[in-house]
Amino acid sequence: MVRGLRRLPEAGRPPLPGTDPEETAAGAARIGNWALALWLLLLTAVIVSLDALTGTDLPVIPLMVVLPALASVFCTVRQTTAVAAWVTLVVVGSRITLAGAFWDVVFLIGFTVLASALGVVACAARIRHATEVARLRTAAVALQRQILRPLPVATRQICAHGFYEPIEEDRFVGGDIYEVVQSPHGTRVIIGDVQGKGLPAIGVGFAALGAFREAAVREPELTAVAEAVEDAVVRHNDFSAETGETERFVTALLLGFDGGDRVRAVNCGHLLPRLLCDGTASAVTLDHTSVPLGMAELGGEARAAEWVRFPPGSALLVYTDGVTEARDATGAFYPFDERLAAWAGRKPPEILDALHTDLQEFSGGVPRDDVAVLALSRPADAGAVPGRPERREYED
Repeated sequence: MVRGLRRLPEAGRPPLPGTDPEETAAGAARIGNWALALWLLLLTAVIVSLDALTGTDLPVIPLMVVLPALASVFCTVRQTTAVAAWVTLVVVGSRITLAGAFWDVVFLIGFTVLASALGVVACAARIRHATEVARLRTAAVALQRQILRPLPVATRQICAHGFYEPIEEDRFVGGDIYEVVQSPHGTRVIIGDVQGKGLPAIGVGFAALGAFREAAVREPELTAVAEAVEDAVVRHNDFSAETGETERFVTALLLGFDGGDRVRAVNCGHLLPRLLCDGTASAVTLDHTSVPLGMAELGGEARAAEWVRFPPGSALLVYTDGVTEARDATGAFYPFDERLAAWAGRKPPEILDALHTDLQEFSGGVPRDDVAVLALSRPADAGAVPGRPERREYED
C-alpha cells in the first residue's frame, strides 16, 4: 500500500465489455448485404451483356472471377462465399448454354472455381490477420493503461486530475508516461514522452516509470531522482542495443511539491508547463533545460532544479506533444495557448473536459499521437489542519 496517496472517485466509468470492439470491427463487413447484392447484380449484368455482344471471338465472361477478389477486400467470409457461389453459377450457366469445345468449357469452369475459392481464402486470411493485429494493439494499450496510475489522484500536497488517450494503431502506439508519487520529501510528479512509437517505446517508458517510482521515495533531491531515471533509460538502451533494437530517449518534466508556494522542477527537454492563476494562463519560464533522459553523456552539464511559482488557488498544467502537435484536416496545428486562455477561469476538471473534447473535434477523431495531460492543484482541504497531514491509504 502506498501511504499518503488516495484515488479520487470517478463518476460514470463504463463497464468492461465482454468482447473486444477492435476484434469485432476487424471482422465486420465494410459494405452492407443489400448494397453488395445491388453492385453484384449490376456488374454481372454489364459483364454478361458485353459477353453476349462480343460472342465467342472475345469472351468477356471470365472477368467475373475478379468479383470474389474484390469482395475479399471489403466483405466478410460469408459475403465473399456468397459472391464466389454466384460467380460460379453465372459462369457455368453461361458456358453450358453455348456450344463450344468441351475442354475449353471445363477449363473455364475449373479456373472460375479455383479463383473463387482463392478469394474466400484470401478474405479469411485478411480477417485473421486484422484480428490478430487488433488483439495485439488492444493488449498493448490495455497494458499501457494498467501500468499508468488511474486518475484523478490526491496526495497530501496536490490533487492531480488529467486524462490519457493512447493512439490505438499497432505501429503508432506511443510511450507517453506520467506518475504521481507521495514520498517523505513531498509529492513527486513526472510526465514524459518516449521517442518513437510501438511496443519498444512502451518498454522504455515502463523502465523510466519503475525507476521514478523507486527513486521518488528514496532520493531527497529531485535532481537525484532524474539521475536515477536517466540510469534506468541508459540500461534499457544498452540491453536494446544488444538485441538489435533502436536506442531511445525520453523527454520528461519532474516536479516536486512540498506544500509551499513554489514547486521544484527539473526539465529534461520537455514542453514547458502552463500556470493557471487568477483566470489567466501563462507559460512557465524554465532557465535550466537539460537534454532528454538517456542522453546525459551528450549534454556535458549536470541536471539542475529550479523553483516555479505556485500561488494558492493556482494549477499547473503539464502535457505531452500529442496536444501541441495535434492537427486538423488542413494540417494546421492545434492552437493550444489560445484555447487554454479562453478556459483559464474554469476549475481544473472543467478545463480538462473542455480540452479533451476540443482536441477530438479539432483532429476529427483521428489522433496522430498519444495525449497525456495533468492538471496539478492543491487539494480542497490543504492547510485545513495544522501540523502533519493525516495519512491516507491508496484505494483501487
